[in-house]
Amino acid sequence: MTQIDPDADAQPLSHYVGASLDRYFDSLNGCAPPCDLYRMVLEQVEKPLLERVLDYSRGNQSKAAAMLGINRGTLRKKLRCYDLDG
Repeated sequence: MTQIDPDADAQPLSHYVGASLDRYFDSLNGCAPPCDLYRMVLEQVEKPLLERVLDYSRGNQSKAAAMLGINRGTLRKKLRCYDLDG
């Protein structure tokens, strides 16, 4: 039996972000362009990133902060911002 590599067709994260933005712009259908797009995209990416890294580190904020390349205080501030601190 042949093994199938689930990551064989994987693309870099930027590919999926770009595809999502293309769909978002297409969905605007000529409506007014969005404002504060930079903030909106960061919020859409940052919250699930924090959730997944915390899950991966089993809730250990020191390990999560190290994985993210930020200090623990910054991580705690971001967790409060997204109501993920409790």
